[in-house]
Amino acid sequence: MSGDQETLLRRLHELRSEHRDLDTVIERLVQHPLNQLQLQRLKKRKLLLKDEITYIENSLIPDNIA
Repeated sequence: MSGDQETLLRRLHELRSEHRDLDTVIERLVQHPLNQLQLQRLKKRKLLLKDEITYIENSLIPDNIA
C-alpha cells in the first residue's frame, strides 16, 4: 500500500469518527433544541464530511476497465 493510500485511509478514519460524533451531538440538540443556528451549522458540517468521505472512498477504489 502506498503512502498516499495510507494517508487517505487515515483521513477517512478521522472523517468517519467526526461524522459519528456529529450524529451524537445533533441527536442531543434535536431532543433539546436551544440553538437552531448551531444545529443548522452542525448538520451542514455533517453533510460536508459525508461528501468528503464519499470522495475519498471513491479515490481508494481502483478503476477497473472491463
